[in-house]
Amino acid sequence: MRKPRFSSNALPSAAWAKLFDIENIEAVLQAAARTGKALSYSETLGQLGYNFSRPKMRALCSALSEIDARAKRAGQPELAVLVVRASDSIPGAGWWTEMNNQKYQGLWEGPEALAYIKKRQAKAFKFWKQK
Repeated sequence: MRKPRFSSNALPSAAWAKLFDIENIEAVLQAAARTGKALSYSETLGQLGYNFSRPKMRALCSALSEIDARAKRAGQPELAVLVVRASDSIPGAGWWTEMNNQKYQGLWEGPEALAYIKKRQAKAFKFWKQK
């Protein structure tokens, strides 16, 4: 039988703990919002001290869901919308399925999706530039 990677008493390595440091990730995204710039998944991981990998990206996406839930509770605009694919400046499918917003019924890529994302990003940029 395979031994579990982490027992209930064990903590992940310092590197993974950093990746899951919600406050650190929030700070990176708030700083990006203040400058009016979206970040690619790779840039976001780089700011956290990591090279891009799919497992790290998936871990980041889990953290982004929590960050948006916290923002909603605080009456702040979402920040996960600032993390986008480098290829088209649009968040990945996980963002679209997590946002639970039935107002947008279009495709998750292309000009219409990009326009929708830019509007949502503008809310975060405006809010955090004033902070």
